[in-house]
Amino acid sequence: MLPAMAAKPRIAIVGPGRLGRALTLELRQAGYTISEIVSRNSAASKRKARVLARKVEASTSTRDNAHLDADLIWFCVPDREIATASRQLASLVPWKKKIALHSSGALASAELNLLRRRGAAVASVHPLMTFVSGSIPSLKGVPFAVEGDATAVRTARRIVRDLGGEAFTIRKQHKAAYHAWGAFASPLLVATLVTAEQLARTAGLSVMEARKKMLPIVKQTIANYEALGPAGAFSGPIVRGDAEIVGKHLRVLKKVPEARDVYLALARAALRYLPVRNRAKLKKALEL
Repeated sequence: MLPAMAAKPRIAIVGPGRLGRALTLELRQAGYTISEIVSRNSAASKRKARVLARKVEASTSTRDNAHLDADLIWFCVPDREIATASRQLASLVPWKKKIALHSSGALASAELNLLRRRGAAVASVHPLMTFVSGSIPSLKGVPFAVEGDATAVRTARRIVRDLGGEAFTIRKQHKAAYHAWGAFASPLLVATLVTAEQLARTAGLSVMEARKKMLPIVKQTIANYEALGPAGAFSGPIVRGDAEIVGKHLRVLKKVPEARDVYLALARAALRYLPVRNRAKLKKALEL
């Protein structure tokens, strides 16, 4: 087992994309030294690395010539690139006494097995947060799912605490389910909203009008969910058991088949997980 690492290890970030950028800036704000930003060889990736490195006074390199003199190497690359990136970097430096982390939500720490075999302590550390271009979210209060070697996990937990986040243990066999859960909380929520935008066109609104007019009810629904829980936040014809109105919805939704599929799936979920009235009539209306 590797010895416990001193507080505030020096960190190298592999991948200057959306997650890497947000994590780098938050780590620096939390008092960590970012020694190096490692990019791919493409011009776009190198440019992102230079811009980010200037913000945190770090050096830049590529996967071909990285120095990796940091205590901790954090892979912030797409899932499909984690194993490849670790292979590219494995022979550049000795890995004994280093810690290597990756931030995939779906993949376990085993993606870094090559570095583990070379002496590194490895872990997966995934923030349950959305990272998109044009937005850098705060990591305060954000849950981080952590799994891997004991030394790497201890260090990761300390870093998460310094970032203001909340680390929790995830078993490697549960990571795919955990990541799918996260998909429902953000990207599929956006997919639901964009489906609603398309349906609004059937009601005579433009997509931009729909987006603007939906925001008050969307924000209030999230606020109600937070304050009152799912049962308290659930409203509309299904909770009232108004099967006739649900039937009207389904008839008009034939004009937008994709929206009808989404409606049926979510309505069936509501019948299973939420308190509703006139359950039998609603089941019939939903063609169950």
